[in-house]
Amino acid sequence: MASQTQKQILLSIPKWVLICALTGVLSGSASAFFLVSLEWVTQFRIHHDWIIWLLPFGGFLVGLSYYYWGESVVKGNNLLLEEYEQPKKIIPFKMAPLVLLGTLITHLFGGSAGREGTAVQMGGAIADQLTKIFKLDNAERRILIILGISAGFASVFGTPLAGAVFALEILYFSKINLKSIVLSFLVAYAAYFTVEFWEIKHTHYSIPIVPELCSSTLFYTIILGLLSGFAALLFSRSTHFWGFLFSKTIKYPPLRPFVGGIILAIAFAGFGFTQFSGLGVPYIVDSFNHPNEWYDFLLKILFTGFTLGVGFKGGEVTPLFFIGAALGGSLFYIFPMPIALLAGMGFVAVFSGATHTPIACTIMGMELFGIEPGIFIAIACTVAYFSSGSVGIYKSQVVKGAKYKLYQKFKKKEFQNL
Repeated sequence: MASQTQKQILLSIPKWVLICALTGVLSGSASAFFLVSLEWVTQFRIHHDWIIWLLPFGGFLVGLSYYYWGESVVKGNNLLLEEYEQPKKIIPFKMAPLVLLGTLITHLFGGSAGREGTAVQMGGAIADQLTKIFKLDNAERRILIILGISAGFASVFGTPLAGAVFALEILYFSKINLKSIVLSFLVAYAAYFTVEFWEIKHTHYSIPIVPELCSSTLFYTIILGLLSGFAALLFSRSTHFWGFLFSKTIKYPPLRPFVGGIILAIAFAGFGFTQFSGLGVPYIVDSFNHPNEWYDFLLKILFTGFTLGVGFKGGEVTPLFFIGAALGGSLFYIFPMPIALLAGMGFVAVFSGATHTPIACTIMGMELFGIEPGIFIAIACTVAYFSSGSVGIYKSQVVKGAKYKLYQKFKKKEFQNL
């Protein structure tokens, strides 16, 4: 019996290596095309800033495309999480072109959004198509979804280790075995090197000065982690709030991003808040060198939560980087620590709190900034994780473990005191 099991395992190795290669190359190539296209539309908007006034019409186009063709995939990342927990049917491939087009339109006209959600959805949709080709069962489909998330995340940010762990951690290692772990890392590197092959450049950040960990720097790191957790909580609640408000008040879905686009266009072009449109990568880079206004992170929360809540497409992670870096950089005025370290800790800590993934975020911080600030990053990400509430940016994410027990205990105690 044992030999039969070993034989099955050996026979499955070539199959899964091929699946990882296909998923990594296809998802990585899709991400490479997406990143090139995103850079083009961003530069076009920067050099033709009048186009922001057309944001309502871009929103209407995105709304129409999902209303008539994308009803089955409108949940986005939440659909991936739901199919992992309770597999029902293969994710339609149309998720990939719809989210790609929707995100490019959002950024072309100036919506405040990210890119991770797009890459993850493309990766998940591409990977799940292999279910039919290789005739996989539900247990194997779960592995495919992990591979799609891993490949999408690793390729779009250039962080293969964090991408592999993020795919596992966002599912809280549920129904995950050793094979899933090995394959997640394999596909992450396949996708990462595919993007490298296409000569796509990722943004580089630096934390040149790292102080010693002592009682004072530990204290400031914990406070920054707490503030990052609260910022993540505010961002998650803001996105859900605007989505609920617009779905309740505007019954015809395509009109939601149209009306929202009018408000955003007036705010960006009319009142001069254009630095909060799009990804905001130049602002993020600048936060590592120059202090910014204390309220900038709040404005990014407002504009991104509103953009995504009303129905525009894109990810949440890069705006979370913006929020965290802006928050950390602003603390340079009162925290006696290097500004790059403060911005770097906020960069990943807010992300950790919003996605409930402190391990992946710690790894990502070390991939982006180096090993030296690793202990500060780990502390900030952990504190932000525990202080960001029980609901993150993904409504369908299953939150378990110590954080889940902590909030369940808090709720129970609160109920007993009523």
